[in-house]
Amino acid sequence: MSESYDGGPVAALRRIAFLLERGREDTYKVKAFRGAAAALLPLTDDEVRRGVDAGTLTDLPGVGASSAKVITDAVRGVLPDRLARAEREHGGDLTPGGHELRALLRGDLHSHSDWSDGGSPIEEMAFTAMELGHEYQVLTDHSPRLTVAHGLSAERLARQLGVVDAINQHLSAGFTLLKGIEVDILDDGGLDQTDEMLARLDVRVASVHSKLKMDAPAMTRRMVAAIKNPRMNVLGHCTGRLVTGGRGTRPPSQFDARVVFEACAEHGVAVEINSRPERRDPPTALLELARDSGCLFSIDSDAHAPGQLDFLVYGAERAEAAGIEPDRIVNTWPKDRLLEWANG
Repeated sequence: MSESYDGGPVAALRRIAFLLERGREDTYKVKAFRGAAAALLPLTDDEVRRGVDAGTLTDLPGVGASSAKVITDAVRGVLPDRLARAEREHGGDLTPGGHELRALLRGDLHSHSDWSDGGSPIEEMAFTAMELGHEYQVLTDHSPRLTVAHGLSAERLARQLGVVDAINQHLSAGFTLLKGIEVDILDDGGLDQTDEMLARLDVRVASVHSKLKMDAPAMTRRMVAAIKNPRMNVLGHCTGRLVTGGRGTRPPSQFDARVVFEACAEHGVAVEINSRPERRDPPTALLELARDSGCLFSIDSDAHAPGQLDFLVYGAERAEAAGIEPDRIVNTWPKDRLLEWANG
């Protein structure tokens, strides 16, 4: 006998997409379900049901046979097989540890939308963060120099800030989408956005994305110069390494980590524990050095899709293993304390 389901077809499609992203499945599979959910949104419940009864759902742009089966089951109150399979395959714990610390994280300081190289609209990222119980989420699309990621010029960033304001007006009082950026650290240590725009943001993650093979002394100078910039809050994925994944592997950049982390500690810049499984950045030895250097930390998902927002537990597991006290992790802090630190 089929299991009953009362979540509705859009919820079923969104949940499948979330779970596939969480499980790092192929992007094309995810897009099929998110596209189908978007196709249903303008329709009334009666219109969807008529499409189910008439067998015409696949006439809708973005709805294929697999999505139509999910919609049909959900409308008829039956748990869709595709949803049940996604729950079995990707709905369990991602890690054995890190769950206590993950429960203390109030938000995430590093996430991307389809304004740069993310795959989903800003509002979908915000809704998913709310569903995960976050109190805040920082939107950090890329800066102009990273053209391959469709980085935001000052003009596009200014328009995005208006969109964030509009979205916040429609969100519940217990959640805030915060304005941010993942700004490139330029070759000389400058930040790849105007100071005027950086000043309008709530939180700023700064990362090296170019010339990762720069010699160690020059890379050290570059990173320290950025850390000294009063607008910088978080040092993103500090080595730039890739340990697995579809993009292949990449060795860590070389720099004097002690000098860099001591500068972070001195200037109140948090070292990011990047939770993406293909990054695991910083490596364990550097994570422990940053701990011993007195650094603050930020456990971030670096999510490029809604389901990846759940990656935070990977970073929490590493922070727990390193014995990092929760109060040194800035996204365990309430929003007001976080904003005071970021803009003090």
